[in-house]
Order: sequence, then C-alpha cells, then structure tokens
Amino acid sequence: MAASSSTEPTAVGAHAAAGSPVALPERDLASAETPSPIPGVTRNVFRLGIVSLVADIASEMAYPLIPVFLTSTLGAPVAAMGAIEGVAEGTASLLKVASGWLSDRVGRRKVLVTSGYALSALGKALLALAFAWPQVFAARFVDRFGKGVRTSPRDALIADGTPPPLLGRAFGFHRALDTAGAVVGPLIALLLVGAWGLSIRAVLLLALAPAAVSVVLLSLVRDMPARAATRAEADEPPARAPGAYWAFLAIVLLFSIGNSSDTFLILRARDVGLSVSLVVVAYVAFNVSYTLLSMPAGIISDRVDRRLVYTLGLVIFGFVYLGFAWLPSTAWVWPLFVVYGCYMALTEGTARALVAEAAPSGRRGTFLGLYHTSVGMAAVLASVMAGLLWQAVAPAAPFAVGAGTAFAAAVLMLFLLVTRADPLAAAKNAPPR
Repeated sequence: MAASSSTEPTAVGAHAAAGSPVALPERDLASAETPSPIPGVTRNVFRLGIVSLVADIASEMAYPLIPVFLTSTLGAPVAAMGAIEGVAEGTASLLKVASGWLSDRVGRRKVLVTSGYALSALGKALLALAFAWPQVFAARFVDRFGKGVRTSPRDALIADGTPPPLLGRAFGFHRALDTAGAVVGPLIALLLVGAWGLSIRAVLLLALAPAAVSVVLLSLVRDMPARAATRAEADEPPARAPGAYWAFLAIVLLFSIGNSSDTFLILRARDVGLSVSLVVVAYVAFNVSYTLLSMPAGIISDRVDRRLVYTLGLVIFGFVYLGFAWLPSTAWVWPLFVVYGCYMALTEGTARALVAEAAPSGRRGTFLGLYHTSVGMAAVLASVMAGLLWQAVAPAAPFAVGAGTAFAAAVLMLFLLVTRADPLAAAKNAPPR
C-alpha cells in the first residue's frame, strides 16, 4: 500500500489489534467535515442522525402495532406475519448492495438517500389504508424497498465524512439517534392508543407526518462528491473481496440465521399475557437501553479491538433469547427487553464501523451494501423459519434456535481473537488496484 495518512483505514486496525487506546491526532480532526455540537461527530453526520430520528419516530409509531394489526384487526395467521416480515426485509436487503454500488459508481449518495426515505413514507401511507393482510404485504414491501435504497449510501456518507479513529463514535451516535426515534415513536403510539383511545389505524395515519418531515430535513444534508478514482474502483466485482473478509461475514451470517424479526419478541410478550399497551412499554424500554448505550459502545470500539465488542454482543443475545424461550411469567419480559438493547448497542454500530474501516474509501457503499444484503437475506430465512417453528413446534422454539446460532458465532469470533487473526486485516491492507 502507498504510504498511509492519518485518514487511511489502516489507522484504526493497527490500534484496535493492539488493544490500546486510539489517539485522536489534530490532523485527523482537522480533516473532518464541519464539527457539530457533539464532540467527534461532524455536522453532516449530526444532521443525518436528526433525519433518522424523525423518520424512526414515524416507523416506530407503527412497528410495535403491526403484529397486533395483522393478527387481530386483519386476522392474519402468525406464519403469514413471518412471511410478510421476511419478504419485506429481504426486499430491503437485496437493494442494499445495489444502491451501495450505485452510489459508489455515480459518486453521489444523497439522491439515493432522499429517494429511499420518500418511498418509506409512501409505504406508511399504504399501510394505514390497508383493509386486508395482502395489502399490508404491499405496504411493507414499498416501505422496505425505500430502506434498501437509502441504507448503504447513508452509511457510506457517514464513513466518508468521518476520520477512521472516530468511526465507532460516528456510527454509535447515528444508531443512538435512530433508536431514540424508537423510544419516542412507541410512546406516542401508547399515548394515542392507551390514553386517547384512538384506533391502531388512526395511529398509522398520524405516523405519516414525521415520515414526511424526515424527507424535508434531508435538504440540510450535504452530499460528498466522489474522488476521481471512485468510479473505477466501483466497477471492481464485490466477489474479489479478500477471503478473510468472507470468513468474518460467514460468522455474522451464521448468527443472522437465528436472528428473526423483532416482531417475534413482541408476539412472545403478548403470548405470555402482556397487554398491547404494556408490550409497547416493554419495546420502549428496549430502545431506551439501545439509545443510551450505542454511543458509549461505539467509543469503546474505537479504543479496543472492535471484534471483542461485537463478540460480547453475541453472547448477550444468546442469553436473552434463552430467556425468551423459557419465559415463565410476564415479569421476565422487562429485564430481557432492556438487556436486548445492550446487545443491539454493542453490535449494530460496531459491525458497520468494522466494514467501513475495511473497505476502500471509493467502495464503501458496495462493501456496506454487501454486508447489509447478506445479513438481511439471512433474516428472510430466520423470520420465515421462526414463524413456522412457532406454529409447528412451540412459541419457544425460534428463540432456542436463535440462542444456539448466537453462541456458535461467538465461539468462532473468540477463536479469531485468541489466534490473533484479523478477518478484516487483508481488506485494510490490500494494495489499491
């Protein structure tokens, strides 16, 4: 590789592998975009976080109510819910690698981000107007289509404007604001349904307002013009990623096969006797935990080996899913949802930082898209399988499977840590083509 500067992806890898604190050189900070009120977070990342906050308020006003809307209001079977969520997430996943590659190829990411948020707003409108569960299928398809279009270009925008030693902090901050919307949204839904007595359909209609606002707020986000080399790099087939990178991704996929949609956690809470209102409160507790811990977890991942942080998250997930499989009473739902938020905080931003750190700067959209698509396609299988296991075996079955895959993935990650093998080192140190 050519002589590296402080902004090359190798900087974080060297510090993380050594397990020592990462220094924040002044030249790294000076090379960043305009600073925001949050130390170490650029203004562009800050604004993207606000957009995600508002958009997620809209999504999460609806999300905890969708299982009840489907199964109770529209009479859909649980297996249909699993298929709807699986296909919806699969749609998003397939598009993530394509949109990421396209953003690399054209050198502009904002237009894809804006289009994605607009499509998600349209999907929410279709959901509110649904009167049969196949219409919900169409609505979720459009909503997740928008998510697939926007996710990889948005994450690449975050990485493009952030010095490598601060990637964990940047992604942790973004996940925190995104998840804060998952705190505010369900609370609004709870107030509207529980205190004001509005119907679920009325809440779905009101969720359209923040969805539209999020699209308008994107006008404040600045695009990052591509470097001259970006288009040539974008044409490089993703299959030529280093073999060690695929080893890391394989471990993540093993875990993802057992990580079904969170709607099954909500349904499990209902299954043991929680009311609709209390299910929403439990879901809020999960998101409060996720929000509060996301940025601290990201900062820690900037200072130690990120794989260690990710492995800890896998172990926590395994124990949480064992708890949901056992679940002798409703009292256990509350601590399990809170601890589940810890798992999310430790893994979501950390995984994105790992991939963004490994990818060549001109191909970040493609590598992030490849990660998102692979994980999302595994989620299709996981959600469909969870719905079938729930009905054919027992409600506890999908959670037992999820715990098993999480522990197996954690063992493999620990093996990489013990052997000091860095699955992303080859990607970090590969010479430019």
